[in-house]
Amino acid sequence: MNAMKKMLCAALALTSVLSLAACGQSATTGSSQEEGQGVTYKIGISQYGEHASLDNCREGFLEGLRQAGLVEDENLKVLYENAHFDDDMTAQIGETFSAADVDLMVGIATPSAVACYNAAEDKDIPVIFTAITDPVGAHLDSGNITGTSDVLPVEGQLQLIRALQPEADTIGIIYTTSEPNSVYSVGVYEEMAGDYGFTIESIGVAAQEEVTQAVDTLLSRGVDCLSNLTDNNVVGVLPAILEKTDAAGIPVYGSEIEQVKNGCAAGAGLDYVQLGIQTGLMAAKVLKGEAACQDLPYEIIENYGLYINSDALNALGITVPEDIAAQAQECAGQ
Repeated sequence: MNAMKKMLCAALALTSVLSLAACGQSATTGSSQEEGQGVTYKIGISQYGEHASLDNCREGFLEGLRQAGLVEDENLKVLYENAHFDDDMTAQIGETFSAADVDLMVGIATPSAVACYNAAEDKDIPVIFTAITDPVGAHLDSGNITGTSDVLPVEGQLQLIRALQPEADTIGIIYTTSEPNSVYSVGVYEEMAGDYGFTIESIGVAAQEEVTQAVDTLLSRGVDCLSNLTDNNVVGVLPAILEKTDAAGIPVYGSEIEQVKNGCAAGAGLDYVQLGIQTGLMAAKVLKGEAACQDLPYEIIENYGLYINSDALNALGITVPEDIAAQAQECAGQ
């Protein structure tokens, strides 16, 4: 009889625990539906690698969520993982987020976004991407996914280079052959360069270890300057690139503000913090149920900025025309 009582008590206790858990869950759900408050969202952010552009994207993304009322450690739990430019790691991160049943995945850069999308499909978890130049080419333009593109203002960059180097003929570009963003951007450069009297000398690399050797090759071919893309392998070793180009007296043009802050001579490009904010505002709409990914076409930043680094330009003996100086943001010493 005592054994039977103990079993009944244990069963009742288990029933009570399960009932409380169920009540707690339904209360949270009811609160979100009726008042739009009391919910903590869980998101997973997968960043392809660590450099200033992608870091700024992540920080801007969280700021965009804050602007929409979603604040980390208040009503937002953030799982953050960095793939360190390892494609296999991106897949593992995506699967980890799926197993954690996150409410939304965020992929910063193409490999991370693709991996998140693949991992999210079975559970139909929404995915937001950013720092992707060509979402269509990456097949991320349909399904439960949307985000922002960092498509480069190539024409603006060509105009800037022509203004700063009137006698230049050849622009060197290094890109990763497996990175769709970079392949797309090189194609745009090649298509438009002739309109400004340039030819493009490009070298594709398979890994980051090959980048500095590619710089040596371009310098030996007599390029007049280098123009950086938002290529993760290339940007990841920017200091090593600048060491070689500075010694050769050849300017490097950046594709976004951080590259110019870090020593590139100038650039027509993006502010990744602003791109991240724009992305965070989109993600907030999806999390709050105000829109589905399918209802939000991917977005771009239409207005690019002009950036100059006077220290780098002076060292190279390049004079900035007054009209450009009046428009450009000074990045030296930042």
